[in-house]
Amino acid sequence: MTVEQLVIGLIRVAGSLPVLRWAFAGALIAILVDFSDLFWQGWLDLGGLGDYQSFDKLLDLVYMATFLVVALRWHGPARSVAIWLFAFRIIGVVVFELAESRTVLLFFPNVFEFWFVGMAAQRHWWPEFRLTRIRVGLLLLVALALKMGQEWGLHGGRYLDKYVATDLVADWWRWLTGG
Repeated sequence: MTVEQLVIGLIRVAGSLPVLRWAFAGALIAILVDFSDLFWQGWLDLGGLGDYQSFDKLLDLVYMATFLVVALRWHGPARSVAIWLFAFRIIGVVVFELAESRTVLLFFPNVFEFWFVGMAAQRHWWPEFRLTRIRVGLLLLVALALKMGQEWGLHGGRYLDKYVATDLVADWWRWLTGG
């Protein structure tokens, strides 16, 4: 393990912990910290990350585990669906590691993440909202559509592979400012 992996790993673990206290805000923090390693690897020069995708998927399990701990406190469909989506993603990560192919991730999207954020928001702002079968189905479709767009960008189109995040921000800034 490189020092860079250790530093980024510690950042990612620390970024996962707020969800245990504040489900919705903590989930957003965990997701932002998850993406922050794209910046850290551009800024740090402490030995590299090796196989980034495997490293990232391993660390994703940390924030997903904290999400699951919170979801296990829920009741009804929100909890049941969260458990199934978590298990589905774990299977996907195992298949990804065995196949050593990012394309596998398109068949096992992390819908659990979007479901959790949606349910945490619902519990925070609309606690009286009841999940019927139809609502669960519609919410799952929305979460799947959003997540598939993200998964395609990351693993199908691999749009961020050619960028260091700091370069991407600089390019966007130049585009926005016409500079």
